[in-house]
Amino acid sequence: MPKNILSRARNRALTKHHKIAVAGVAALGTAAVALSAVPGNADTVTTGSPATTAQVAKVATQDATLSNVKGSVTDRAAVQSVKLDAIATQQKAADQAAAKQRADAAAKKAAADAAAKKAAQERAAEQSANRSVQRPQMETVAAKTYANNLDGWIRQSLDIMHARGIPGSYNGLYRNIMRESSGNPRAINNWDINAINGVPSKGLLQVIQPTFNAYHVPGTSWNIYDPVANITAACNYAAHRYGSMDNVNSAY
Repeated sequence: MPKNILSRARNRALTKHHKIAVAGVAALGTAAVALSAVPGNADTVTTGSPATTAQVAKVATQDATLSNVKGSVTDRAAVQSVKLDAIATQQKAADQAAAKQRADAAAKKAAADAAAKKAAQERAAEQSANRSVQRPQMETVAAKTYANNLDGWIRQSLDIMHARGIPGSYNGLYRNIMRESSGNPRAINNWDINAINGVPSKGLLQVIQPTFNAYHVPGTSWNIYDPVANITAACNYAAHRYGSMDNVNSAY
């Protein structure tokens, strides 16, 4: 019996040591897990225990790696910014060159237009000068004058009639004037049927007022007693009714 008691005591003692060892191993495992869970940039261990040399070195390595990454990103951003600035500078230079080309083209076109206009003006001036040299000088023609008598009145009337296309001859006009009024421009008939009707015949060719008004020739006087106006109006009437005053041989 005593021997067995001692054996059980030793067994209990060994079991206690074993438990202590197991607890220590567990504690070390927990610490290792805690250390592995600490972020790469952590400066201390969350368990509150002082950091080991290996842990400090690991943190330093991680910080250096992060710094290198940050530096690389910053460098790439700087390079990209330089590239963008270079592109912007090139674009600005291209825009300025294009604007200069447009301005030069516009200036050349304006110069060409001005030269063409000047050349056209010079040609026109030269042609005008040539025409002036080639064109004979117009002789100054004095205004035609007529005597203030029966001959002058007939001749002036004939010129107006010919300009208006009214037929008649000097002899035809003279013959009828002498028969109708004896060459008196103020002659008036107060006894024939026209006078009885209130429209007496008047002037060199004894024309009534309605006929004078209807066959008046533009450019002559509206006064029925005016010799030239009276002759041209009477001849215009005779041309429409008889073909010409030359065909009239009696009262008409």
